[in-house]
Amino acid sequence: MAIIKPFKAIRPAKDKVANVVSKSYQSYSRKQLNAALAFNPFSFLHILNPGFKYSKTVKGHERFQLVHSRYLEFLEDNVLLKDAKNSFYLYQVISDTYNCTGLICATSVADYENNVIKKHENTIQKREALFANYLNTVKFNAEPVLMTYEDSASITKIINHQKQKEPEYFFTTPDKITHKLWVVSDVLAIDALSNEFKNKECLYIADGHHRSASSILLAKNQKEKNIEHSGFEPYNYFMSYLIPDSEIQIYEFNRMFKGLNNLSREEFLIKLDYHFRIEKRGTTLYKPSKKNHFSMYLEGEFYSLYLRKKVYKYSDALSKLDTQILFKTILEPILGVKDLRNDKRLGYGFGKHNIVKMKDEIDKGKYTVGFGMIPATIEEVKAIADADLIMPPKSTYIEPKLRSGIAIYEL
Repeated sequence: MAIIKPFKAIRPAKDKVANVVSKSYQSYSRKQLNAALAFNPFSFLHILNPGFKYSKTVKGHERFQLVHSRYLEFLEDNVLLKDAKNSFYLYQVISDTYNCTGLICATSVADYENNVIKKHENTIQKREALFANYLNTVKFNAEPVLMTYEDSASITKIINHQKQKEPEYFFTTPDKITHKLWVVSDVLAIDALSNEFKNKECLYIADGHHRSASSILLAKNQKEKNIEHSGFEPYNYFMSYLIPDSEIQIYEFNRMFKGLNNLSREEFLIKLDYHFRIEKRGTTLYKPSKKNHFSMYLEGEFYSLYLRKKVYKYSDALSKLDTQILFKTILEPILGVKDLRNDKRLGYGFGKHNIVKMKDEIDKGKYTVGFGMIPATIEEVKAIADADLIMPPKSTYIEPKLRSGIAIYEL
């Protein structure tokens, strides 16, 4: 049974929303970030990059305190406003590659701890603690955790009914993505959605594992400090964006590697031959079209690698995942990769023109060999989460990528 709750969001004033919302802070180059800060006084980036006001780079707890101060200034200047009623928020994102509508709500820390909210990635304890400290200081969630749920005709019916109303926000950002948001404050609609999700056995985190894990650590710390803890305090929940499985978009990351672990090209190909049937494709761009098939780019030529299934044995859901197969048959035994997160020889690429970018990086000499595959499916992700297994890092690039600041949950 999944628990979702409405909340009183802090949201941009309607006439400023297109200027306020921002992409994830990490997605901007330094040049892009400076331009946005210099020419847009309403950008949420001013909250996330508070030292810009003083032409100073600030770090650590000082930065966290200044983030909170910039947030208060946006409230004082009525750039951000607090809703009067507890509400759910329907948020539709439309691009040239996807169209999804999800529910912004508060999800339960207890559900995370009880595995009603399921995970498929490991988190780094140091990052969890850092972000929990950040949340404790700034007192808000500004970017929801992206979760999926099994498609439901009854939930879709409720959502479509609400979408017949005039949206609160309707704007397009410079990247040609259209955004619409509806405020659902009607008690009957809130109850209907809450009850529908109570019938869901679980939710699956698609993107935001560190954000959710940090919220759980924050709740634990706050509970220990609060002698009057009731379980209803805001810190017992964190903001999430729930979309049906069918509306999520998953893309692949390729892998690129520096050197061949002291092997010659011929020695490397011979070692590959044990697990794969190898076919040379020449200089023509080649991308695989089926699971367990890989493309490889080496010394100016493409190869197709077909997994020998009589040699490689599946043991569980994780063993069937292409990124795990690549790790267990090539990266670890042949190229000597032990730590996928920290091996400096390993690089990753993603995006619509992924295979072209991989070729360019290798042709420039930045890497020696590259491997491509088709994207994982949501069914694979869920099967791994259901089995309490962990996917290799950079196994999925997931869309939609959500904006910061369109709805804020106060802790």
